[in-house]
Amino acid sequence: MTAALGGVAGDDVGTQADRVLTDRVLEALTGVGLVAGVARAERFEGTRRDLETRKAAGLHGGMAFTYRNPARSTDPGRALDGAQSLVVGALGYLRDRPASPAAVAPGRVARYAWSDAYAELTDRLGAGAAVLRAGGFRTVVLADQNALVDREAARRAGLGWYGRNANLLLPGRGSWYVLGTIVTDAPLLASSPSGGGCGSCTRCVPACPTGAIVASGVVDARRCLAWLLQATGVFPVAFREALGDRIYGCDDCQEACPPNRAASTGPAAEGDRATVDVIDLLDDDDRCVLERAGRWYVAQRNARFLRRNALVVLGNTADPRDERAVAAVSQALRHADPLVRAHAVWAAARLGRPDLADRLDATEADPMVRRELLHRHEVASRR
Repeated sequence: MTAALGGVAGDDVGTQADRVLTDRVLEALTGVGLVAGVARAERFEGTRRDLETRKAAGLHGGMAFTYRNPARSTDPGRALDGAQSLVVGALGYLRDRPASPAAVAPGRVARYAWSDAYAELTDRLGAGAAVLRAGGFRTVVLADQNALVDREAARRAGLGWYGRNANLLLPGRGSWYVLGTIVTDAPLLASSPSGGGCGSCTRCVPACPTGAIVASGVVDARRCLAWLLQATGVFPVAFREALGDRIYGCDDCQEACPPNRAASTGPAAEGDRATVDVIDLLDDDDRCVLERAGRWYVAQRNARFLRRNALVVLGNTADPRDERAVAAVSQALRHADPLVRAHAVWAAARLGRPDLADRLDATEADPMVRRELLHRHEVASRR
């Protein structure tokens, strides 16, 4: 389903030439399958204050992205000097689940990462940018580059409203969309604001496995599994079991959302990958691990964090009688990286095999690993 949303705002007079150019740009984007709208390239002052307030409260959980420099990520003029308009496009990614090969411990991948949705979005936004450039205007295409808060740009362009889980919901379509923006110095006509809202619905709140939705439209990244999988350091013990089989991202709040549950799916695309074998992530060398991750955000592009995540998934999902799973944990217990060894101790305990780590009792010096050793029998008893 494709559309240009909202029409032209009532207080936007503009010239006939502006109107014609606006229509041409939106038609170009809807022609390549995007939902699209236009906003003025004004600073997002309210969004900047929200980012700064939440960052000061620690709700960002160390997340950089648009939190790194709120003054920049809420000012379109930082991306393009003289910017006048934002053309926002939304690409749907809700597709049927592809067939997955059998795996000892399959790690679940969030839908938006089944394929490189942002690369496809960037390519399609190029259709609108080409119309603008042909008219003599400058453009910058931003998609998943952290230079602009795309959700706020999309809201201003009339594409939708913020749900309780902080995702942007498109009327009649839901939130299974990735968002991107063309920043331009063209004087386009702004789209009308979108109607809609969540009303009294709160289904996404209890659906979050860790209670990360702490207020309407506010997510505590310190509890959000999607962020914790990308963060550095030890995976928090309190949320390891809640991680379940997720190796990248989390869709639970979106899956509980009524508009999303009613949304129609498209056919699975070639190359879609809904799961990965976490044992392969443990067996491969760093280069292969990162190749398997593809365009996933991996902290510091360091394979150690994917191995950390894989061991948590393995501990949650593998059959303790499976020799391949036991061998993978045993190998990880001998890994040179203490972060890997520490999570291997936990995984061994979750498999009911705390004895696999017994040899570390006398030799392990790293305090992080020693903490895991101290609690491994307690972890095993809860299996």
